Amino acid sequence: MRDTENGNDSWNDRDISRENSRESGTETGTSYSGMVDKDFDWNSVNVEGPEIMDGLDGIGIGEDFRGGSRQEKAGTRQGPTKKKPPKPEQPEQPQQKKLTKKQRNRVYSRVAYLFSAMFLSLVGYMVYFNVTKTEEISHNQYNTKMDAQEGYVVRGSIVSSDGEIIAGTNIDEEGNETRVYPEGRLYAHVLGYTTNGKSGLESIYNGDLLTSNSSIIDKVGNEAANRKVKGDSLHVTLSTKMQQAASTALGAYRGAVIVMEPSTGKILAMVSKPDFNPNEMEESWEYLTAEDSKSPLLNRVTQGLYPPGSTFKIVTALEYLKEHPDDYTDYAYNCSGTNAKDDVTIKCYDYIAHGYEDLQTSFANSCNTSFANIGLSLDGNKFRDTCKELLFNGDLPIELAYSESQFKLNSRSSYGEVMTTSIGQGDTLVSPFHMALIVSSVANKGVLMTPYLVDHIENNEGAVVKETKPTQFKQMMTAEQAGLISSYMQSVVEYGTATSLSGRGYTVAGKTGSAEYEVDGNTGEEENFSTHSWFVGFSNVENPDIVVCVIAEDGGTGSSAAVPIAAQIFDTYYYG
Repeated sequence: MRDTENGNDSWNDRDISRENSRESGTETGTSYSGMVDKDFDWNSVNVEGPEIMDGLDGIGIGEDFRGGSRQEKAGTRQGPTKKKPPKPEQPEQPQQKKLTKKQRNRVYSRVAYLFSAMFLSLVGYMVYFNVTKTEEISHNQYNTKMDAQEGYVVRGSIVSSDGEIIAGTNIDEEGNETRVYPEGRLYAHVLGYTTNGKSGLESIYNGDLLTSNSSIIDKVGNEAANRKVKGDSLHVTLSTKMQQAASTALGAYRGAVIVMEPSTGKILAMVSKPDFNPNEMEESWEYLTAEDSKSPLLNRVTQGLYPPGSTFKIVTALEYLKEHPDDYTDYAYNCSGTNAKDDVTIKCYDYIAHGYEDLQTSFANSCNTSFANIGLSLDGNKFRDTCKELLFNGDLPIELAYSESQFKLNSRSSYGEVMTTSIGQGDTLVSPFHMALIVSSVANKGVLMTPYLVDHIENNEGAVVKETKPTQFKQMMTAEQAGLISSYMQSVVEYGTATSLSGRGYTVAGKTGSAEYEVDGNTGEEENFSTHSWFVGFSNVENPDIVVCVIAEDGGTGSSAAVPIAAQIFDTYYYG
């Protein structure tokens, strides 16, 4: 039915039809497209307001009105909209129980305990740091902040064991300070220098020399007078008498000498040549650091590495004793002057044939062929372990800068490597300081005492601030082994290669060494070889007094250069 007056369809029939549908229960899910006149102009309907749009949405045509047309761009009529699939139901989250007051307090307590523990740990570390670490760090040679103390403290003196000032500070009328070394070159390497950097004891004990432990009265008085306080003084174990003797005996040789007490570890003398004058560092610096200057700044005692030559037979003999504790006396060898294995031939000095020898006479004669034979019988890995026990390839107990000695032999080494290493050649390298440590343990029944250079530190009023006590470093070998090696070293002086040290009013046990090296690379030509001269030993054998180690570079055999140098040092110690 159409309303002719308005030109629009009448909605009355549709309302009646709807009502009937509701009553019959068929409205739900029914398409209404059949009830709508196909000629009806939908564009003429003015739809406004959310209420009408919601109503149209309910019958599935609201979207047509929003889009403005029921046709797609292709001109086809759009079908009824599909309902979106329902979202999957989310599982219900279990309700968290609320913490009780008691439980909350427990959590808070744990957090409080944690922060309390952290705070107490921090306090504990601060106490530990201030009690045990502050002094160590403040006096560390790498702590450059200590140099700021020079504005308030006059650098302390260094005093020898015989009471001589060997490093001090002069102050002129204008207050300018100059570091002076009264003995010039004599203590150069061990004391070091303070110009163009620092080295030696001047570097290691920089913090102590720039610290004043004088009395409060003295500090207040100096402050009132606008004067600097005097730093603490370093009293070393070095003796000017023994230092001078060692330097004079070494003479013009490049090389090194060290003298120490085996029973305490005190170092009495340390000389390295070529040397330098620490009073002239600024003027001489360019020459001292030149490539062709023969490394005068190098402390050859601790930093020089040399093939040990026959002094290493001490180590080889020790290993043989360890591997043959019950039958070492059965060792026998007939020396013909040479010993060949594969393509390697070992010869004794000047091809001397020593004839029949046991272990002790092999040692006394420094027989290369016999010790090459001994080396071939040893277990390479055990030999390496013994050398490690004797501090090869490891740290040495010394404050000064040092070089690590090298031992490379093992069970896979060739016959040639074993033979040359056993007589102190091959790839083995050692410092004079290290050889002195090994012999010190021999002299002290197998025990190495910790070597030291500073006896004590005093304030400017003479009160002792710190003192070094002798301490045992480690057991290097058994007392029995040390006793046997000591007896072998005595035979070297009695009838072996160092007989010039016998009959001097004191007993000596020692070992000579002649260490060959190639001057200009590995040419293999015999005329291109040179020989360092070694001696290491100790005096007053029954109750040893001092250990002396000498190396004279290019000095020839041990008996030709190093033994006479050692004799002068022993004589000075006993006779002045």
